[in-house]
Amino acid sequence: MTQSTTGAKPILLAFSGGLDTSFCVPWLIETYQRPVITVTVDTGGIDADAAKTLAQRSQQLGAISHHLVPAKPQYFDRVLKFLLMGNARRGQLYPFCVGAERVLQAQMIASMATTLGSTTVAHGCTAAGNDQVRFEVALRTLAPGLEILAPVRDHAFKRTEQLAFLQTRQLPVPPHGAAYSVNRGLWGVTIGGTETLTSTGSIPDEAWVLSRDAFSAPRAPVRHSLSFKSGVPSALNGVAMDPVAIIEQLETLAAPYAIGRGIHLGDTVIGTKGRVAFEAPAAEVLLTAHRELEKLVLTGRQARIKELVAMPYGDLVHEGHHLDPVCRDIEALLMSSQERVSGDVHLLFRPGSVFIEGVSSPWSLMTASKGVYGEAAGEWTPADALGYSKMLALPGTFYTRAGQQAKAKS
Repeated sequence: MTQSTTGAKPILLAFSGGLDTSFCVPWLIETYQRPVITVTVDTGGIDADAAKTLAQRSQQLGAISHHLVPAKPQYFDRVLKFLLMGNARRGQLYPFCVGAERVLQAQMIASMATTLGSTTVAHGCTAAGNDQVRFEVALRTLAPGLEILAPVRDHAFKRTEQLAFLQTRQLPVPPHGAAYSVNRGLWGVTIGGTETLTSTGSIPDEAWVLSRDAFSAPRAPVRHSLSFKSGVPSALNGVAMDPVAIIEQLETLAAPYAIGRGIHLGDTVIGTKGRVAFEAPAAEVLLTAHRELEKLVLTGRQARIKELVAMPYGDLVHEGHHLDPVCRDIEALLMSSQERVSGDVHLLFRPGSVFIEGVSSPWSLMTASKGVYGEAAGEWTPADALGYSKMLALPGTFYTRAGQQAKAKS
């Protein structure tokens, strides 16, 4: 064991209650001979029972105190709102389920360190994952003077070794043990296991957290309605709710249909290819509904320019750079684009998918036109349409003519 030069000042541990952070509590105490305080930033997925379990587990593992910091409204307002406005997905599939919350969690933990008089913060990230980068980029940006400890990463502990460490000391082991790494937040769940270490297979049905048995015991289709006001979800089935409540309710309604279930394969922050299973029922419903409502009220140029910045924004959040000033610039554009994104979306839930049956808005560009697509001209005449087609074809006509002229001269 080593003795820290900072004496008895506590180590603040970002605590999820999973295997990695459960292992860190006793290991830090034994190794540094210093008290450990656990901090869980609630960015979703923690009900009253889960909160109680986290506090009990922290105490059983040896922490001197545990703090649960509520942050769901802040998470939506600072991060998720803009991911939704940008219809942001990683690899056109993954809706940034849990990685997007790490920078906010780091902000809260850095603030708690100051409040509790700690100069050392620890996390349970491994050397092979994205979270180590997200946490440390944010912490070093916010509080460069903080000492950061990462036992699992820096000592290359395997999950089986961590499990044995806890079992030898008769300390509590998380329900999933060493088999699966599960992270849960307001925007969904990620699941990692031996199956996701390769590109070839899926996880077993019993490993899914929210949508288990969705296909073996399928539910009948059901209809819902979702309302938006300036790009923000405002009501579900006609009942006004705050965005966090809508997200939580949608998760309950859509998860049994396995809506938002997938396995994402893509580029990690550290440069390797990675794969993770995810369940994001609320995110899938909201992103799909919001995208279709935008198509009704935004001009084509608005949509194209917004898409150009939305993908980089998602990447910046994913890579832990949410504090970079450029994110504020992109957020300003996204907010401006949402001025007219208000209206209702009619949804059909069925096993494996959400189907958009229709959208309506007082800002509809479709109803603003006197024309009917494919049926009747409106603000233009048939002669106008003929002239427009001729003018639109001119660049191609010139290109072809130039080729013919050059060929004739050769």
